[in-house]
Amino acid sequence: MKKLMSTNKREIINGYLFVAPALIYMLALIGYPLIYNFDMSFKNLDIMTFKGNTAVYVGMENYKTLFSDPVFLQAMEQTFRFTIWCLIFQFSIGFMLALFFYKKFPLSGIIRGTIVVSYMMPMSVTGLTFKNMFATRINEGVINFLLSSIGLMNPNNPVGWFVGEKEALWAVIIANCWVGIPFNMLLLTSGLTVIPEDIYESATLDGASGIRRFLHITLPLLRPAILAVLMLGFIYTFKVFDLIFVMTKGGPLNATQVLSTYSYKLTFTEYKFSLGAGCAVILFLCLMVVGVFYLWLVRKEEAS
Repeated sequence: MKKLMSTNKREIINGYLFVAPALIYMLALIGYPLIYNFDMSFKNLDIMTFKGNTAVYVGMENYKTLFSDPVFLQAMEQTFRFTIWCLIFQFSIGFMLALFFYKKFPLSGIIRGTIVVSYMMPMSVTGLTFKNMFATRINEGVINFLLSSIGLMNPNNPVGWFVGEKEALWAVIIANCWVGIPFNMLLLTSGLTVIPEDIYESATLDGASGIRRFLHITLPLLRPAILAVLMLGFIYTFKVFDLIFVMTKGGPLNATQVLSTYSYKLTFTEYKFSLGAGCAVILFLCLMVVGVFYLWLVRKEEAS
């Protein structure tokens, strides 16, 4: 009995030793900056108090200032709008591509691999590419040239993608969807491959049509994968920074300003460190709520 307890204790210690390097890494590179950012959001830290080391705690004053700032409220609204539109387009298109490539046909693997290239590219390169593609002049921007070629735009009145407020937001939405669609396609395709073919064959023998097989077999069995794709897509899209920063830097007139870019602007452009930290904290809390909600749904799914 004592020998068994000793063996179990040794296994527990070995498990902790294996986990320790990752835990130390997380605490050093994620935990400490996160706690420091929380602490900074409750101070009056700006370029003057930072230089003189005279910052004091001001409680919730920074958060009150943020929620009375119209630019911050606009950035928060646009963050949710940007995220929701991106999720709608990249999930629906990615789902259709997953269903399409699930069917085996010649060159399917090569075509699918080509589509995934857009997801593998660095986000800054993608942002710079789309910034050039959405250039206003016909002889500079590929998008306006194509729209003019097929008769959807007057060549003498090109679309000002980075001049108009609505157009700029849609430009960054399109660019982000170009990156997100392959991600959705890959995860959903993986989910489709684990569905047994025997279920479809049995349903076909019972006379179920393709639509009924999709509604009553594919969607229910694919629900865990769909849930994971939506939650991960929301998290990745909600905190996007580099794509928008490269393409628009939050302009024009804050039309594409989101929480991540506004936090950067407050911190590194206006040197309002505490306000920038508070904006980052709000971004973190929004994502934490989504993460907790996802874990609750997963546990509910496993329990049922």
